[in-house]
Amino acid sequence: MILWPMIEHRIDRRDPIGIRNRNRFAPETMKVLVILSHPRLDCFCHKIAEAAIVEFREAGHEVVFHDLYAENFDAILPHSEVLKSAKPDAAIEQHCRELVDADLYVIVHPIWWAMPPAMLKGWVDRVFRPGIAYEFSPQGAVGKLKGKRAIVFTTSNSPPEEDGNGSGSPLEELWKRSIFGFCGVDDFYCRNFASIVLSTQEQRDEWVREVRTIARNR
Repeated sequence: MILWPMIEHRIDRRDPIGIRNRNRFAPETMKVLVILSHPRLDCFCHKIAEAAIVEFREAGHEVVFHDLYAENFDAILPHSEVLKSAKPDAAIEQHCRELVDADLYVIVHPIWWAMPPAMLKGWVDRVFRPGIAYEFSPQGAVGKLKGKRAIVFTTSNSPPEEDGNGSGSPLEELWKRSIFGFCGVDDFYCRNFASIVLSTQEQRDEWVREVRTIARNR
């Protein structure tokens, strides 16, 4: 776990379409949980996470940051943790506490074969536990993360029109409905940046500014 330090940085004041003035409804301070899943330190996903963290910290929010690959997160869900009554190890218990305590979740990952990295899937398997993120009642599933918000930033090398990773894609629906929606989070925003491999430095700089604007207005 990393509590990100304050970093000075110039702020771009433009609002992307669809989130303008959202900051009017945000609490004065938030606890933000940022989860990054990419093995390369020089990738654009790291730039996204850094830009978002800078923006949150400059706004006075508390940020908890996990780089799953750098921390060598154990993504394998053992049989001993499957049941609601199971007691996870200390590291997973800490992740669970952070999940419950956070007001806003920010997930950053590449799209590999139309899916998140296995490392990130394993984090969801182990941390979005029954009794923590959801539970079952006689009426069905009940989300336990209601009132919270989520942003998912993704990157891909194929243009969205070629691989279907644009707005409304199956991957976006996975995060929106099957994971966050199932757990009670209905305030959701997703942005895919593509094509990374074909982009220019100017384009990537513009995307970083967009990330900061999205973070500022969520």
